[in-house]
Amino acid sequence: MKRLAVTLTFLASAALLSGCTTVDYDFSDVRKPSAQNSQITPPSGNVRAPRFGDRKPHEWAGKTPWHYPIHGTDVSKYQTTVDWNAARKSGISFAFIKATEGGDRFDERFTEHWGASRAAHVKRGAYHFYYFCRTAADQARWFIKNVPNDPSALPPVLDMEWNASSPTCKLRPNAAIVRKEMLTFLNMVEKHYGKRPIIYTTVDFFDDNDLRQLKHYPFWLRSTAGHPDEKYGPHPWTFWQYTGTGSIPGISGDADINVFAGDASAWKKWLESNNVR
Repeated sequence: MKRLAVTLTFLASAALLSGCTTVDYDFSDVRKPSAQNSQITPPSGNVRAPRFGDRKPHEWAGKTPWHYPIHGTDVSKYQTTVDWNAARKSGISFAFIKATEGGDRFDERFTEHWGASRAAHVKRGAYHFYYFCRTAADQARWFIKNVPNDPSALPPVLDMEWNASSPTCKLRPNAAIVRKEMLTFLNMVEKHYGKRPIIYTTVDFFDDNDLRQLKHYPFWLRSTAGHPDEKYGPHPWTFWQYTGTGSIPGISGDADINVFAGDASAWKKWLESNNVR
C-alpha cells in the first residue's frame, strides 16, 4: 500500500483548530481486523446486581444499570487513593486504569492503581487517552513503553473523545482520518499485547466519526442519560459507562461506574476468551 501523508493546515480565525498546526498521518500499515466482534447476550430473568449511590442520579426508563450484574469502575490520577479491597467487596468486579495520554504523558497514579487493584483481585486493564496533535503510531509506542504486557490484564482500551478543553490541541480531523488513525493504534497495540483492544467513546464522537464502521472491535460506550440502545442504536457494546457521579466504597469523591453487557456466565466466558486470569 502506498504511503499517504495528509497535512492539515488551519486558519488562524478558526477557533476550533487553534493550538495545533499540522500532523502528518502515515497509513502505510493500516489493516482491518479479520474477525467481527461477537455480540454478548444480555442478562435475562431476575438479576442480583450491586447498587451504588449517585450524586446526580438519572431516572432510568426501560433497562437500568441494575439489569446487569457485573459492575466496574475506571480511575486515573484524580482518584488519589483507592481502597481496592473495599471497592471489590462492594461489588466492583473490574477497573480500567488510565496509563497514558498523547505521546508523552504518563498518569502518575497508574503504577499504584495497577498493582493495588491486582492485589485486591479486581480484574483490570489500562487505557490510553488519544491526543489529536500526535500521530497514532507515536501514541501506540508510548502506551506500549509504559504499560506492562501482563497476560492477566483485561484488553487495552483506546479512549476516543473530543477534548475541547485541551490547552494545546483543538484539532478535529475528519471522520475518515480519525478511523484510520484509530486502526493504526489498535493494530500496533493488538500485535504487542495479543488481545483485541476495546474502544471507549462518547455519543457525539461515535456519531461524528461513524464509529459503527469499526464493528470488529468491542466497544465501551458512555451514556449517562439513557441506555446505549437509545443513544447508539443497535450497535453492540461490551461495557457501558452509566455515570460519572457515582459513589463507590473505597473511592473518595465522584466515581465513574460501568457495567458489562452480559450475566456472570457471559463475563466468565468473555474473560476466558481474552485469556484474563
